[in-house]
Amino acid sequence: MRCFSFLSAATLAATALAQTHTDCNPLTRDGCPVMPALGSNATFYFNKTMSDSIWNITAGGVDWTQKGATFTIASRGQSPTVKSNFYILFGRVSVIMKSARGTGIVSSFILQSEDLDEIDWEFLGANTTHVLTNYFGKGNTTDFSRGKEFKSDPPQEGFHNYTIDWTKDKTEWWLDGTLLRTLKFGEALGGKNYPQTPMTVRMGSWAGGDTKNNDPGVVAWAGGETNFKDGPFIMTVQELYVEDYTSGKEYQWGDRSGSWESIKVVEGTSEAMKEILKPHGVTNHWTTLSKGAKVAILASIGGVVAIGLIVLSFCCVKQRRAGRREYLAHEAIMTKEAAELLHYKNQMAQGKFGHGSHMI
Repeated sequence: MRCFSFLSAATLAATALAQTHTDCNPLTRDGCPVMPALGSNATFYFNKTMSDSIWNITAGGVDWTQKGATFTIASRGQSPTVKSNFYILFGRVSVIMKSARGTGIVSSFILQSEDLDEIDWEFLGANTTHVLTNYFGKGNTTDFSRGKEFKSDPPQEGFHNYTIDWTKDKTEWWLDGTLLRTLKFGEALGGKNYPQTPMTVRMGSWAGGDTKNNDPGVVAWAGGETNFKDGPFIMTVQELYVEDYTSGKEYQWGDRSGSWESIKVVEGTSEAMKEILKPHGVTNHWTTLSKGAKVAILASIGGVVAIGLIVLSFCCVKQRRAGRREYLAHEAIMTKEAAELLHYKNQMAQGKFGHGSHMI
């Protein structure tokens, strides 16, 4: 049974839910920093420690485990979040994750730009029947019809693939290979509020039901007040695929319009891809493995070595046997020829061959 109605609470919380912070808004000032691009595609496996040059933990703590990256809320004020240090300009982003349980707990998977364009997947810990999609353009929160929810298996009970496919013409939200929603460019206030500037990838969780830090409208939207004694509340990310539909090493702001056409693309290989493509030593991967995984690998190696020795021994025995057969055959021929020669000599000694005969 659902604990709240999203449609009734959305108008109370829409303003608070927009990601309203940016270090430099290119809509209001010039000279904002260049944006390092991804410029290609990569798959990130979150059961290994990620490079600090690619990912940045912006709030709270994230643990890297064999199950994946865990985002844990154990007490009030915690909001573990990971943000990519690269940007994409249109692209496809797919995450395999399990959202956190808990009343008032919000798990999120977001694309966001510096001028506050945003594309969201959000999961409410108290809602086990639906998932939420949303978007913002230039931080505009005057339109309350953007958020739409869709029926789903409990996102807190299993891992699912949540995908955003974002182009200059449309944005699609996919759940486990099924298209749930399409937003066309013109449907977002004629394109003015359509997300269209370089974005980072962000994932994390926060307590919307924290009554000491959030307005009542946010608490209602999140499903109610969070009882932190029920924690910890854990969101887990296994894998992330990111494809940048634009090739280049960085993006630059061309003017204050916030239009994708104003973005300048600098050619070259991005620093993120250089890091991703670096050869990583076996030692580095070995140290991240659990004891059980190491034992399994060593056992596998031992098995391969044992099989190799058996095969080698078999080949040696087979070769020796083949050599022995060849030797015996050769010895038999020599013995036969020696016997024939002896017989011939005896025949000659007995005068049984005339002078007109020829031996071939």
